[in-house]
Amino acid sequence: MNVLEATFLGSVEGLTEFLPVSSTGHLTILEKLLGYSIDDPDITAFTAIIQVGAVFATLLYFRKDLWRILTALLRGIVQPRLRGHPDYLFGWAVLLGSLPIGVVGLLFKDMIETTLRSLWFVGTALVMWSGVMAYADGNATQKRHEEDITWKDTLIIGLVQCAALIPGISRSGATMSAGLTRGLDRVAVTRLSFFLSIPALFGAAALQGVSEAGNIAHGVGWTPTIIATAVSFAVAYVAIAWLLKFIGKNNYNMFIIYRIIVGTTVLLLLATGILSAT
Repeated sequence: MNVLEATFLGSVEGLTEFLPVSSTGHLTILEKLLGYSIDDPDITAFTAIIQVGAVFATLLYFRKDLWRILTALLRGIVQPRLRGHPDYLFGWAVLLGSLPIGVVGLLFKDMIETTLRSLWFVGTALVMWSGVMAYADGNATQKRHEEDITWKDTLIIGLVQCAALIPGISRSGATMSAGLTRGLDRVAVTRLSFFLSIPALFGAAALQGVSEAGNIAHGVGWTPTIIATAVSFAVAYVAIAWLLKFIGKNNYNMFIIYRIIVGTTVLLLLATGILSAT
């Protein structure tokens, strides 16, 4: 992979990671269009590893919130009387909500990296999950806010997040949809989606980086992978700030329409034989 391609893919990752349009789905489509075999170990590892750039962007953007939550967790562990603090409860709720995708991801690792990488799955998921998002957004009461989030909310949202292991569904799209059906407001579910992304994306990136280091070195290359990760970090930081402002005043209609257009286009290209599935 050359520097230009790495920069391009890193930009796409950073832009789409937190938008409910599926960053993995977009990367899979673009990697195929660039001529890569999308189910090769080095390509699947590259796709997962560059997401860590978005993780670092999240850590930087929410550093004050994360420090406050981490401090509350540590204090609560040492001092039982502080375990009723909202930040302590929220921290444990986020950790609990992060467990399902880790377990399911490990159990179905081989299928996720091979079968589900097919563009048939990507195109179908983009279109079908748009219906879920439209339902959740259209029926959202938004009566509950971030301070109302409980472990039950994050566990349910975490379970739904597992659906995002299918490229095209979108991790943020899954968590936001689940949060809206729980009555949470759009800003609260968007912020929660950011927090839940940290262990999910970092864990996947670390696993791929360790297990596929040799394949990356002899395939895509570590230099392009690092460049794409750095670009992902810069673009994701800007995307986070934009998304929080956008969601505060708008619904998900723009993303839903976009997903349907992209997914339908991919399926038509596959059906006509212009594009192959893997």
